[in-house]
Amino acid sequence: MYHDIVNVKYKKDFMLQLTFDDGKSGILDCSVFIAKGGVFSKLKDPSVFRQVEINKELGVITWNGEIDIAPETAYTMATGTSLPSWMTIEQ
Repeated sequence: MYHDIVNVKYKKDFMLQLTFDDGKSGILDCSVFIAKGGVFSKLKDPSVFRQVEINKELGVITWNGEIDIAPETAYTMATGTSLPSWMTIEQ
């Protein structure tokens, strides 16, 4: 299970304040994704990064509908909780 993002606010640099549907909130540092490159490299431009919005249907943050961050990843990183058990690999 994951929680939808219900509010996003740009803080500074590549940081976003996220609020989830369970009332929890936290800061998501998106520089980790940007450093990976690929599709996220577009977010290096601060004017593009600030265009973040919520896809209310999916409960994810997105940029121009083409770049998004999985809600369970955003929740885990912003709130400091563990990934859901279905996302972990058992040895």
